[in-house]
Amino acid sequence: MRAFPKGLLWVLIAMLAGAAGAGIVLLRSESRVNWTYAAEARETQEARAELARSDYRSDDLATAFRTVAKAMRPSVVSVSTVRNMRLSRQERGAPRERPQVPEQFREFFGEDSPFERFFNAPDLPERFNQQGMGSGVIISADGYILTNNHVVRGADEVSVTLSDRRTIAAKVVGTDPKTDVAVLKVETAGLVAAPLGNSDEAEVGEWVLAVGSPFGLDQTVTAGIISAKGRQMAIADYEDFIQTDAAINPGNSGGPLVNLKGQVIGINTAIASRTGGNAGVGFAIPSNMASTIMDAILRDGRVQRGRLGALIQDLTEDLAKSFGFDSTKGVLVGDVVPGSPAEKAGLKSRDIVVEFKGQRMENANQLRMAVAATPPGTNSELTIFRDGKRQKLKITTDELTDETPRIGSRGPGEEAEESAANVGITVQPLTPEIAERLGYQQDQQGMVITNVDPAGLAARSGLRQRDLIVDVDDKPVRNARDFREAIAQADIAKGVRLEVIRDGSRRFVFLKGGR
Repeated sequence: MRAFPKGLLWVLIAMLAGAAGAGIVLLRSESRVNWTYAAEARETQEARAELARSDYRSDDLATAFRTVAKAMRPSVVSVSTVRNMRLSRQERGAPRERPQVPEQFREFFGEDSPFERFFNAPDLPERFNQQGMGSGVIISADGYILTNNHVVRGADEVSVTLSDRRTIAAKVVGTDPKTDVAVLKVETAGLVAAPLGNSDEAEVGEWVLAVGSPFGLDQTVTAGIISAKGRQMAIADYEDFIQTDAAINPGNSGGPLVNLKGQVIGINTAIASRTGGNAGVGFAIPSNMASTIMDAILRDGRVQRGRLGALIQDLTEDLAKSFGFDSTKGVLVGDVVPGSPAEKAGLKSRDIVVEFKGQRMENANQLRMAVAATPPGTNSELTIFRDGKRQKLKITTDELTDETPRIGSRGPGEEAEESAANVGITVQPLTPEIAERLGYQQDQQGMVITNVDPAGLAARSGLRQRDLIVDVDDKPVRNARDFREAIAQADIAKGVRLEVIRDGSRRFVFLKGGR
């Protein structure tokens, strides 16, 4: 065998020694990582013990913030996602516009030339990876993590990075788009779970901390107060947001909102902003809701929601008075789905729901949330106000699905338009042809609104084009004559109640103003 030159042999030995050294460094690095996380876990136990002994609602806030931040550190993770994208040629864009090539040079630009390949290529590649980032909070030592559905939606790969910089592949156990909650699972031992608090006990004005990875800056802690509770922002189907002025920015989604006891009372999910950055108005899913959704996903693999089968709306002062009810704290039933639990229980249009399962119902969203949280098949009690007195109904919820039966009434109409200038609308009888065009049933009765004066009373009261008026102050409207007589007899100055159908469902609108 040919001998190595002496100099080259020493070079090889040096390279091998360097590789061995690198291996030792890697082992030491991994050992340091695990040791760091274990040390943070010990500090967390000490911090949580301190939080249990103290009430920082009125004590030194700086000490409270430091202690809560230390207690939360190993429980908060950064969530990274990768989505494998593939675009069609049309989606990728048209070929680039090529310049004119002088005649004497055209022989150098064949079909396979770099020039042609460049100008025939679309603006975007056929395949590319779309990356995303958010936050999450560990809620069990065996690796379950709460985050937002929109953080992991459509992702092909999900990973989480712990406070000690370890990155671990994560599995999406389940999601609930209707509340924007998702549950992840990582397979690693020794994790530190954050305690979940009772979000119902959180109070407006209470100090809170938001922890997460805004703009990819992991373990960022911001402080503020609870600005409001029970907010609805029309970004999810079921909303009961905690509003906070603690700074929340892109990347905070899925991270925890924490009280000064070190308890998670919310999962940060959205901001209200004209610029996309923090404007002091952020929203978090209450921990009680997130916990209920998580339990359902882990238990059943999906979320089952209860259904009454009634169209409901909030009470205004004028609507309440028109029904002889002495409060706006209640829920007005606009219509009832045929064959639904509500119909079987005897619930009717114009009933006012006062209590559900012994709990006072103050608005429509509260009732929607309470019913949705009731498992299908549960026997419950409704307290309603009807015809001047209260009564109780027994109701058994069924399961809410995406295929909800439509609600509506029926009857033919006429052709002529009618104007109600004192109200600010123009209406027309609903003919079978118009009914087909607007999606109403062929034999439906009523007057359809064809025009709404933007500055008129009807617009201010919420009436819209295509709404179908079926009743004016308890007088059925079947045709133009019924409508004329009802409007003529109505005292707009004192107020008039209209029953309308919109998108297949009944609701009430109260008009009140000068003639």
